[in-house]
Amino acid sequence: QVQLVESGGGLVQAGDSLRLSCAASGRTFNSAVMAWFRQVPGKEREFVAAFTWSRGNTYYADSVKGRFTISRDNAKNTVYLQMNSLNTEDTAVYFCAARDYYYSRSRDDYVYWGQGTQVTVSS
Repeated sequence: QVQLVESGGGLVQAGDSLRLSCAASGRTFNSAVMAWFRQVPGKEREFVAAFTWSRGNTYYADSVKGRFTISRDNAKNTVYLQMNSLNTEDTAVYFCAARDYYYSRSRDDYVYWGQGTQVTVSS
């Protein structure tokens, strides 16, 4: 059974940094695309960043480019989202997601999801 478990969320002030983790288990992820999405109440879940496990390619939403970095630890089967220069618009529940082979920014294309972790940025 595939499991994605996020951690690292919390309450921070604007300008601070935070690192989210997504521990993956239940299968091999060598051909997977790992992604982070976020959602605020009343809005659709939006793409934040993605990482292709086999090639190490990274993709970012324009709103986080230059501030967020997605990376992996192969030994721990874990994907990270380093978030710097946080602002109040980054407040959301952040979800880890996975799919096979091809990169996508559409939440509908992702098969596996974590339970989410809350990130709150105060002004």
